[in-house]
Amino acid sequence: MRSFVSCKLTEHDAILVLNAVNGFGIKRIRTLIARFGSLSAALQAPVEEFIAFPGIPQASRINLQTFNALEFLDKDRAACKAFGAHALTFQDDAYPASLCNIPDHPAVIYVTGAFPSKLDCSIAIVGSRRATLYGLKIAGDFATGFAELGIPVISGLARGVDAAAHRGALRAGGATVAVLGCGLDVVYPPENKDLHQSIKEKGCLISEFPFGTLPLPAHFPRRNRIVSGLSLGIVVVEAGLKSGALVTAGFAMEQGREVFAVPGRIDSAMSDGPHALIKQGAKAVLSIRDVLEDLPLEILRPKVEGEPALPDNSIVRGLGGDERTLFELIKEGLTTYEALEARTGFGTTSLMAALLALELRGKIIQKPGRSYSLRKQTAWQDMLEENTHER
Repeated sequence: MRSFVSCKLTEHDAILVLNAVNGFGIKRIRTLIARFGSLSAALQAPVEEFIAFPGIPQASRINLQTFNALEFLDKDRAACKAFGAHALTFQDDAYPASLCNIPDHPAVIYVTGAFPSKLDCSIAIVGSRRATLYGLKIAGDFATGFAELGIPVISGLARGVDAAAHRGALRAGGATVAVLGCGLDVVYPPENKDLHQSIKEKGCLISEFPFGTLPLPAHFPRRNRIVSGLSLGIVVVEAGLKSGALVTAGFAMEQGREVFAVPGRIDSAMSDGPHALIKQGAKAVLSIRDVLEDLPLEILRPKVEGEPALPDNSIVRGLGGDERTLFELIKEGLTTYEALEARTGFGTTSLMAALLALELRGKIIQKPGRSYSLRKQTAWQDMLEENTHER
């Protein structure tokens, strides 16, 4: 009896084929696996049995019947080899775990370059294609700051904010991942040709679309769910109310990711999107510190037993004279307000201002009875302070 494919395929190749046929997303692919045991078995099943299965619409079945699977696989292998890419299916161990946890995750991602070692603590930066100079600067500065801390930056390689974010990460020698709304071999927009090549060489390009796929409008919302899905949180820099960046923010909310928005001028249409997000509960951020304090970035720390304490000069970097004096006294064991007041001779206003500054910097914590103790400083917090102080 006739089947869709004339020879038995590996499960990996069967997933590549279904991914390339219009009408077969991850939900229908999983439906086929549940019905036939595997995709390779589904493609080898008699056409009549496949057609009788109610889980696949007629239009999708027709698309599959007219699709030359073996020809596609030959071309796909050749394209991957020529471009230095590889295809990962959702069943592969190397497929990013963060994507597996989102609804409607891609069945296949084509990848060129290497995934960042800390892909699971990436942050996305998105925004308008028609960004102002302010937006471009903020996107680049945020990306540079994240990259200097070893945090990968995710974006969509669009013109405007996306491109500025990728460039900011590369400028710092950091990791950046570009998620495309077309095949990996298609450069879009054309003016990003050099950036596309730089990310291919120094970062990572990802697409769920097979080679040669054109950048059609319907592809970009699908691209956006991957941008947010790969990230712990997204930062929206500038965006109109109908911007794709707000689509990405919507996906992020559905996926349980954090959403941050950079405020802008109240008379600029490019600020409408971030301001609307802030009204809906997104956190307004003025620096990368505002982003990092809401994310579980302890995973950035090297997990080494017996990690030595941070050097004193790194812990007190950036403190004013009064703050440094109080910090050292609390470290020595003078923990009550009265003892600090007697030892320093500071007036009430100066003493309280310096103690408050230390609390706000995360150096000390106040306990009941107006006593104080040092707050443990993590490695990534120290790196953040160093970079912020130098900038």
